[in-house]
Amino acid sequence: MKKVLIANRGEIAVRIARACADYGVKSVAVYANADIDALHARMADEAYGLDGDRPADTYLNVEKLLAIALKSGADAVHPGYGFLSENAAFAQAVIDAGLAWIGPRPATIAQLGDKVSARKIALQVGAPLVVGTPDPVKDASEVLAFAEQHGLPIIIKAAFGGGGRGMKIAWRMDEVAELYESAVREAVTAFGRGECFVEQFLDKPRHIEAQVLADTHGNVVVLGTRDCSLQRRNQKLVEEAPAPFLSDAQRERIHTAARDICAAAGYVSAGTVEFLLSQSGAISFLEVNTRLQVEHPVTEQTTGVDLVVEQLRVADGLPLSITQTPAPLGHSFEFRINAEDVGRGFLPTPGPVQRFDAPSGPGVRLDTGVQTGSVVPGTFDSLMAKLIVTGATREQALARARRALREFQIDGVASVLPFHRAVIDHPDFVGADGFKVHTRWIESDFATPLAAAVRAAPAADTSLLRTAIEIDGRRVQLGLPAVLLQGLAAAGGKGAAAAPAEAAVDASAVTSPIAGNLHAWKVADGDMVQEGDVIAVMEAMKMEMQVTAHRAGRVALVAGAGTAQALGAVIARIA
Repeated sequence: MKKVLIANRGEIAVRIARACADYGVKSVAVYANADIDALHARMADEAYGLDGDRPADTYLNVEKLLAIALKSGADAVHPGYGFLSENAAFAQAVIDAGLAWIGPRPATIAQLGDKVSARKIALQVGAPLVVGTPDPVKDASEVLAFAEQHGLPIIIKAAFGGGGRGMKIAWRMDEVAELYESAVREAVTAFGRGECFVEQFLDKPRHIEAQVLADTHGNVVVLGTRDCSLQRRNQKLVEEAPAPFLSDAQRERIHTAARDICAAAGYVSAGTVEFLLSQSGAISFLEVNTRLQVEHPVTEQTTGVDLVVEQLRVADGLPLSITQTPAPLGHSFEFRINAEDVGRGFLPTPGPVQRFDAPSGPGVRLDTGVQTGSVVPGTFDSLMAKLIVTGATREQALARARRALREFQIDGVASVLPFHRAVIDHPDFVGADGFKVHTRWIESDFATPLAAAVRAAPAADTSLLRTAIEIDGRRVQLGLPAVLLQGLAAAGGKGAAAAPAEAAVDASAVTSPIAGNLHAWKVADGDMVQEGDVIAVMEAMKMEMQVTAHRAGRVALVAGAGTAQALGAVIARIA
């Protein structure tokens, strides 16, 4: 390969562009309208616009991506993670277009990316797993039937997704139907497919995963384990490698199961096999992520293997540079730096980044997609950067992490830094009396009060106005930021649009808790509601959240479903 199209955005697109440079090939970035000045668009050797704002019109649009690959002269495609990275049809379309696909074979993605099929392979090779539906469920009634037969809690999971999206845990029978519908909606938004299946949910398990690399020469290597138990809303926040507080037998069982599953599936490229570890010590297969993981840097730091370069080597037909599981080189933590307000329940906070002062020093690595002056759009994931801290031991890595997190300063948007600073001193995480963190620990055990962030500045208008112009006799399309034209109009004396007046204090007002999309109303205009009733569903940064009534009364809808709402905008009133 000579030129790689990166079908992604943000920090992972920057990471891939750097790997391409290290490997000696050119990189091509793509960008949605809001990402025209994003770091990944400037980091790559070339960048092309996708002419759209929503994921479906941009990073999930196969036709646009392939057209840009052809136009740019790319001969390979790297999908990163999320978006189309686990879409077998996209992988096949790339290959059919005569391009190299940097990832597993399409048939393998289909086989393992379908979590129902992956369960069957895991059973065949003797990997341990919990009871689940043999195929995707057809509707909420089948989910209810499973819950009645096997008991609660249950977990509803997108069959063709990953990253915690399209995943809901039901603890009560009366919430099963709504959680199923919500999981389907999230799966469609994030992955373009809504099929879901159901499993028994292990209460308070740890989340352990094994990193696998495989080539076209028959080599399948497990590079070690990671612990990814620190999660909120099924989204990982802190990961570490190697997974601590495992017995030798548990570690070997995970390595063996991961290797056997991937070998049985004829796996190539990088992949991750995930497991749950119950409080009793039992291991249960969870799923296979047929792509690069967000948390791959902690494995890189503790093995000395560049996983993205290995993916490029495999796609070029070369053998792996490593053929057996290496001994860990110290210990490494990854802290996901999301634009979320921890004091308001991890609410997404898109907007302009006014200050981004990252730490450095011994053992510190930063993978970022933003810098001072960047804008975090509300239409995509909340991840801004990843802070990776490594030491010779877990204790040294923790000490360096405390120092690095103190140095890290972000203004303009809220971030999860206050949570990270608190958690690395928490006894349950430090593990002096045993590692007590589990996948629901943040919701059930973490009680450290965290202050809400100062309200972020309103997100800038990132839309582009496109027009055709002629340059030296050649017709080209020009995209100009709308804010630039507005500024020019104001400077020219034509006046600028007046800022909307702030809503007066109104005890009846139901306000938007986030800057995002008002996905759907759960009540009709004029309905009577009780305090705490769910009245609307909002979506931002590919995550759904519920809006509840703050008091009892009759609801009057102000905003329409499907409309974009600013933080604090009045969407309804309850009289």
